[in-house]
This record gives sequence, structure tokens and C-alpha cells, in this order.
Amino acid sequence: IAAGCEEKNGLILREEGVSALQFLQQKIQELSLSEQRDSFLVADLGELVRRHRGFLRALPRVTPFYAVKCNNSPWALQTLKNLGTGFDCASQGELEQVLELGVPAARIIYANPCKQTSHIQFAASHGVRLMTFDNEGELTKVAKFHPTASMVLRIKTEDSESLAQLSEKFGAPLESCPCLLEAARALGVAVVGVSFHVGSGCQNSQTFRRAIEDAHRVFEMGRQEGHEMRLLDIGGGFPGNESFVPTFEEMAEVINSSLDRHFPEGSGVELIAEPGKYYAMSVCRAAVNIIAKREVVEEGGSDTSSPFFNLVYGSKRFMYYMNNGVYGSFQSFALEKIEPKPIVMKKISSELPVYPCSLWGPTCDNLDKITQDDIPLPELDVGDWLMFENMGAYTVTLTSTFNGFPAPPVHNTVSRELR
Repeated sequence: IAAGCEEKNGLILREEGVSALQFLQQKIQELSLSEQRDSFLVADLGELVRRHRGFLRALPRVTPFYAVKCNNSPWALQTLKNLGTGFDCASQGELEQVLELGVPAARIIYANPCKQTSHIQFAASHGVRLMTFDNEGELTKVAKFHPTASMVLRIKTEDSESLAQLSEKFGAPLESCPCLLEAARALGVAVVGVSFHVGSGCQNSQTFRRAIEDAHRVFEMGRQEGHEMRLLDIGGGFPGNESFVPTFEEMAEVINSSLDRHFPEGSGVELIAEPGKYYAMSVCRAAVNIIAKREVVEEGGSDTSSPFFNLVYGSKRFMYYMNNGVYGSFQSFALEKIEPKPIVMKKISSELPVYPCSLWGPTCDNLDKITQDDIPLPELDVGDWLMFENMGAYTVTLTSTFNGFPAPPVHNTVSRELR
């Protein structure tokens, strides 16, 4: 264990003045003394506390139901449970994990509109009543296997400006909602509210305004059909990276204004959300080691118009192979076409030239490429370390062991005073 740290039951307690970054740096130094330089992640659970406070400050009327799929680390879930969040689960496996922590069923929403019958039966047998739907077939299953469920109608949103457009898969168009609400009443299934999701990586805050307006219309439809509409779930889509545009605070301003107009205080409507990236992204850093290197010499001279200072472009470039890649911790970056930014973990003179470089994972698949475009880096050596920040969202949950490469370990840390 690094200096200034103590391990208890798998959790690393950091003394005052020792940061998660310092722990990572000490771990790199320790591993560099041997040839066993495996990639690893370091989680700062205190970041979850800070993000939770930020969420409540920005959206004081909205209760967060954390999206388990984003990062299902037991220590992260336990921390969030202790903070009092609810949980958004999408499968029996996620329900099991959260229930085993002792989370009350009332703090869970089974937010998958299309569920396997046996998973519905599991939810029924464990008292998880709040569930989403967007089609009549789901209502038929629920009426038969979970007749006491409280259903939330997920509606389609205009999410064309989001990085991941979830409305391609889920969400009932507004014109179909009256029929679905009527079918629910005929089947004896209670509909208690409306949910939506503006898509992951929402790039237009006004998408929330339009979605909340549509939800209000569906509330009126539901009440006209005799349903006791009492819950609005505004979903996720909140950024975890503080440099993302629009910022979370800008989104919150639009959301609060729309909620005050359509679902004001005193309306009797409970407001929840399903944040994932906002909570988890900044929790982890990843350390990866360069295991191989190729120099590619190409014809051409220097590109003086390059935006990169002192970039010798066209003369040579480097391909660096790392022991973590797309089939490890970087799959979400490839799916969303986001370029991760490496930080070189050794002192580099600012006078050294930088070259166009590509970063590759360790597997035999040519798709295992972490950077889609060349990035400027100095010439590095086999055995050097790179660090990537904002690695807490959709990394642990998407990691595979393809080609026999093990999942990188996660070192969960927290400052002793928070423990």
C-alpha cells in the first residue's frame, strides 16, 4: 500500500493530504520496479460525495436515481446508498446487486421499457413496483406477472442533437400515448407517471424543455383516462465532464424553469432523474503502460500550419501499443467517438519535438484503436506510463476479457475523514 494509505476490507483509506492522484503516482512507481506493469484504475469515492452535493444544489426538487449500468462497482453503489440516492436498474442482475446492498425496493425504478418475463417476476417477488413501459405488449406481461406494479410511461424525445440517440430504441410517440393509457386501464394496470431520456451526451439544453412540455401533455392524458399521475422521471443525459457544452448547470437552469412552469411545487408530483455519467465519470483515473512501439517513416516535410507547437508532421510518426484498450476500459470512447486525452506520467522537456501518434490496445483486433485521429506526443519509450482522467463512466461495466486480457483492477480509495 502506498505511503499515507491503509487498506481495510478492500477499501484504501487515504490520510489527510494524500490525494487519489498521488496514490496513482505512487502505484506507478511501485509497479515500475518490476516488469509486471499491468494497467489499473484508481477510484476516488469522495468524488461521488462532491457530485451528489452538486446535483442537489443544481436540481433541489429532483431526487437522483443513479443509473447502475454506468458504473456498478460495489463500493460506488454502497457510497451512493449511504448518500440516500435511489437506483435506476435495467435488469434482474442490477436489481439483485442493489437489493443485496439493503436498498429498499421503494428506492428503485426498473427503468427498462422492454423486460424479460422472468425479470418482471423477480421484481414482483422482491417488491420492486416502479417500472417503465412504452408498448402494449409490456402492459400485457405486467398485468399477468406483476399486477400491483406502478407503471411509468416512457415517451419519445427529440434527441437528434445527442451523441447517443436513445429514442431510436425506446419511447412511445405522443400520438400513441392515449391508446397505451386506455389499454393500461382496461388491463387494470396502474400508470403513475411519465419518463423520458434526452439521449446520452445531450448537446442542447432546450431538449429538456420540450420533453418536459410533452410529459405535461401526457400527464393530462393519463388523468383524463383515470390514472393517478404522480411521478415525473426526467431521465439522464447529464454530462460528467466539466468541459462539456452545455454544462450541467446550464441544463439545470432550463430544467428548473420548465419544472416550475409545468410541475410547480405543490402540484403533488414527485420528480426523479437517472444520472449516470454526471456522478461516475470523474470518479476514476486509468493508468496504462506502453508495451510496444512502432516508428513509421513517411515522405514529406514539416507542416508549418499545424496547430501543434513544434510538430514534425509528415517526416515520422509513432504507433504506441498499450496494455488497455477498446476491449478494456475504452469501449465507451469508441462507441461515442470521443477522443481520450493521455497525460504522460514522466517529466518531459517542453523543448522536445512532438509527433503524430496513434494509441492502440493490446488485442489482435485492428478495431482496438483508442485514438481515431493522430494526437501530438513526444517520442516515448516502452515501459512509459500514460494516465487518462474521467474514466469512471461505462468503463468497468463494459470491460471484457477478449483475447485473454484480464480486466484492469480498480483500487477504490477514500479520504479517511470521509470514511
